[in-house]
Amino acid sequence: MDTLSFKTVSANKATVNKEWVVIDATDQVLGRLASQVAKILRGKHKPSYTPHVDCGDNVIVINAEKVRLTGRKLTNKQYVHHTGNPGGQRLTTPKEVLQRKPIWVVEHAVKGMLPKNRLASELFRNLFVYEGSEHPHEAQKPKQLELKNIK
Repeated sequence: MDTLSFKTVSANKATVNKEWVVIDATDQVLGRLASQVAKILRGKHKPSYTPHVDCGDNVIVINAEKVRLTGRKLTNKQYVHHTGNPGGQRLTTPKEVLQRKPIWVVEHAVKGMLPKNRLASELFRNLFVYEGSEHPHEAQKPKQLELKNIK
């Protein structure tokens, strides 16, 4: 057996095959949806996955306002941010945020599941989240994707 004939193939920007994917968030549990979207953004579902290269797909998430939270997370979970002023810590619940800006809830969950480095900023640009079922990316011919089919 000639061991020199087996070479590890690493993907790079030129050899990556990026596709467009649509995911419907209707009645999907937020955390499970976010972890699957992060996996697709990273490219971990592809055999040519390379950790240091953006080899994932472009993901369009529609119906973000219809995402579901289990248990009492809708009222008990808290998002914390700080205004920068003394005593400026602000707490909000997902119920309040879903009414004002439901897109942010999905983006925040996905961003938390990406690595904390420069590649994550690049990957996050491939995520497009929309409130309704309409999106302006028809020209890219995105494929409808069922999260149950992803391994």
